[in-house]
Amino acid sequence: FDNMEKQLHLNLLASRPPMAGGFQSGSKMKMGPGRKRDFSPLPWSQYFETMEDIVVENENGKDISLTAVPVCKRKLSMNDTHFGGSHGPVLLLLHGGGHSALSWAVFTVSYILASFLFFLPQRDIGKVVEALYGDNPPPIMLIGHSMGGAIAVHTATANHIPSLLGLCVIDVVEGTAMDALNSMQNFLRSRPKTFRSLENAIEWSVKSGQIRNIESARVSMGGQVKKCESSSSSGVSNSIGEGIIEEEEDEEAEEESSKKRAKEDDQETKKESIFTWRVELSKTEKYWEGWFKGLSALFLTTPVPKLLLLAGIDRLDKDLTIGQMQGKFQMQVLPQCGHAVHEDAPEKVADALATFMVRHKFTEFKEGYLW
Repeated sequence: FDNMEKQLHLNLLASRPPMAGGFQSGSKMKMGPGRKRDFSPLPWSQYFETMEDIVVENENGKDISLTAVPVCKRKLSMNDTHFGGSHGPVLLLLHGGGHSALSWAVFTVSYILASFLFFLPQRDIGKVVEALYGDNPPPIMLIGHSMGGAIAVHTATANHIPSLLGLCVIDVVEGTAMDALNSMQNFLRSRPKTFRSLENAIEWSVKSGQIRNIESARVSMGGQVKKCESSSSSGVSNSIGEGIIEEEEDEEAEEESSKKRAKEDDQETKKESIFTWRVELSKTEKYWEGWFKGLSALFLTTPVPKLLLLAGIDRLDKDLTIGQMQGKFQMQVLPQCGHAVHEDAPEKVADALATFMVRHKFTEFKEGYLW
């Protein structure tokens, strides 16, 4: 039963559960023979060319600032036009809950010219596309992982992107997601609350199985956690050096005052930088059912070519099983991956997407490229 519950967790929100015994911050684990692995963070600039703020207005009239990151790689035939080209579609990528656009970083090395956006509410995706391209958006391929996949389905069904060519959903299925909701809070509580460093967070993500590709973990975990200040001396009383000091005891008062300042300075030096989760997913619980309920039916009725990438065949629910047998969408299973399929096997995901796009004549392979 425990193994089944863990499998259900894989299909919801951000990550798979820690291993039994849970690797916590500061825990020691055997690395096995060989050289010690490098858990140092990698910069986003190693994978992306630029970051740009896109400002749109929400339904309340307030501005929302989003970050778009274009990247240029050439496996398919596309030109160098910023944020899209006339020879192929723009890939619009939506990450999973708790993740950031950095989760797509290693994937981009294997792929093509694309526009990458941080996660945003479904109702605003059309506005972002309009802000980027005006009334003439290029052909767009919408790709979403986990919760981002659910948002992608809702976006496509609501026709928020009139130039939408195709839809790809990565490892999210209504049946298994809905079954996992009841135990999701327990899963979130099982994760370490803090990490002593970014390197420690990266190490945990790899050893717990959340991300199985160490390179991707080194670049993407920086988007999942944030630095915060926590004093290791928080339990120390503030009354040190305080007391009734008689006016005639000037020298004693000065000495006590100096001791107090020294103690405060010492406490400051003992403050250490720790990292915690950037997004508190537990606070979004009231939205969970709305994200996934009815998702399979919506996916099947979306009027564009569809690709479903899964980490295991057991993730299919009844509606999708029937739809797949009827040829309503293309499906590919990528075994030996965790829930973060595009991070664990970025080249395989890129190959599957490229083949899908060429098959539907969205683009073509670059001349001279050996596939």
